[in-house]
Formats: sequence, C-alpha cells, structure tokens
Amino acid sequence: MFHVTDFSRLITKYEIMISETISQRTDLIIRRHILEPGEALPWHSDLCHRFSVIIRGDAIAIEYRDSKEIKTISVHPGLADWDAPQPKVHRGINIGKVPYEEIIIFFIDKHDIEPQPEA
Repeated sequence: MFHVTDFSRLITKYEIMISETISQRTDLIIRRHILEPGEALPWHSDLCHRFSVIIRGDAIAIEYRDSKEIKTISVHPGLADWDAPQPKVHRGINIGKVPYEEIIIFFIDKHDIEPQPEA
C-alpha cells in the first residue's frame, strides 16, 4: 500500500496519457487507457456502468477533486471487475512502477452519452 506522501512525489506529469476507442456502437464503447508511471487521466466523472480488465500495472490511485480523498489500489494483469456510475469528479493516477493499461467496456444506456466527460 502507498502512503499519500509517496503518492505526491510520484506525480510528475498531469493529464498525459493514451486513450483510444477500440470499438463503439450505440449501446457500448470499448476503450483502452495507458498511463505511464506518474501519468493521470483528466478529471472526469463516470456516467454509466462499466467493466474493466487490467492488462498491465501494479498500482493506481483514485483522487477525488472536491474532497482531495485518495484511494490506492493494488492491481495485477487479469484483474477484472464491474463498476457503477460515479458522479464525483475524480481521476486515476498511475502510482506504480510500471505502465498501467486497462480495457474498459462502457454500457451506454442513454443515446449519445460520453461515458467519462471531462470536468
């Protein structure tokens, strides 16, 4: 587990990452996110249910913008789980020592919705 002091030293780059849409249809979007150590997703909220699979990585932090709360999560390749919508503005930050890569399947229940709008 990482401590907040360790976490703050690791963040050297902000909101630099790779995000690509692999496939899309009206009710489903599949994306790949790749974060090098210290890189972060943009601040966003999650508007729909999703299923994520970790391809590589060892640790990620979720930082909530308004409360400054930080959750650290140990991950490993093959870890997979469902997530519910999250209206609180947050971002994921790779606090690990290796690149973090995940595939996310977003289940779209409203026409033309962006599942992770930037905030």
